[in-house]
Amino acid sequence: MKPFSKQFLLFQFLLLVPLVTLSQNDDTLRIAFWNLENFFDTSVDSTRSYNEYTESGAQHWTKKRFYAKRNNLYKTVLALSEGRALGVLGVAEVENETVLASLFNATPLRRFGYRIVHYESPDRRGIDVALVYDISRLKLLSSRPIAVRDPENAKFRTRDILYVVLAASNGDTLHVFVNHWPSRYGGEAETIRLRCLAASTLRKVVDSIAGCAASPPKIIIMGDLNDTPEDKSVASVLDAKPPSFGQNDGFCLVNLFRQNDKKGFDGTLKHEYTWQVFDHIIISNTLIDSKNGLRYKKGSAQIFHAAFLFEEDKTRGGVKLHRTFVGPRYFGGYSDHLPVFIDLE
Repeated sequence: MKPFSKQFLLFQFLLLVPLVTLSQNDDTLRIAFWNLENFFDTSVDSTRSYNEYTESGAQHWTKKRFYAKRNNLYKTVLALSEGRALGVLGVAEVENETVLASLFNATPLRRFGYRIVHYESPDRRGIDVALVYDISRLKLLSSRPIAVRDPENAKFRTRDILYVVLAASNGDTLHVFVNHWPSRYGGEAETIRLRCLAASTLRKVVDSIAGCAASPPKIIIMGDLNDTPEDKSVASVLDAKPPSFGQNDGFCLVNLFRQNDKKGFDGTLKHEYTWQVFDHIIISNTLIDSKNGLRYKKGSAQIFHAAFLFEEDKTRGGVKLHRTFVGPRYFGGYSDHLPVFIDLE
């Protein structure tokens, strides 16, 4: 397989928006998530021991590299949104609100008037989750971070879960959770307990909302869960069920990416030879069975896979993601994850 040329990738990007503008229209609200892969600023953070993404750090993170990364990100978000504002975009691996403001307020994305919701989390590396939303169609009602704690280890630190409540212009209330669960670093089996902790923490909050609401709530869970839809943390602890439109009894959560056929691509990241789905959008069945207000547009769950996000995988065959870094080596790409999205109508 021949490598993608720069001219080919640019051609694909320029064609992408006009080719797909029919799929997102004024009657839809696109909900998306993307792990941005270590989107740091170049400044030294004196409150953190981890400062590898600085000019003097191990990654030699210069302003030139930061702006190249930012430009790659904004072009991808613009293509993902098909030239319109996304309703909601959840992101992971952002250092602070400064980098988000640079991305959404100092690039062509500023014309959409996005607003940012972000809290600093206790993660050792200083990477957080955040959410941006379209103020012309959504209003912020409340937000808060939810800590994930380990009862067996008081020193355990990971990303908070971000909980945001939004009011849609039609009167609907959306409860949105943005997640980045503990990684598999150290081994999948050795770390599954930590992801189950995150899943259990989230499930308790979801059950509390459902139990207290006057009417069944509309819930959206998104994030890099570092597990597949079939893994214990997602399928059993969070209890996110496979899609079964209109067939669920009582309140439940449905993982729209549990069956990844017809999702556009084989996975959201590549591990050696295998593509896996680590990035999820999970919704309550109230968004599937809804007779009034916002509801899930059947078949809209997709893995965004524009050609410019890839490069040839000369070692293992096929393609791989065009990343910013692989270890200490700088490649100047986009991310080590693909975005995922759904549409509400």
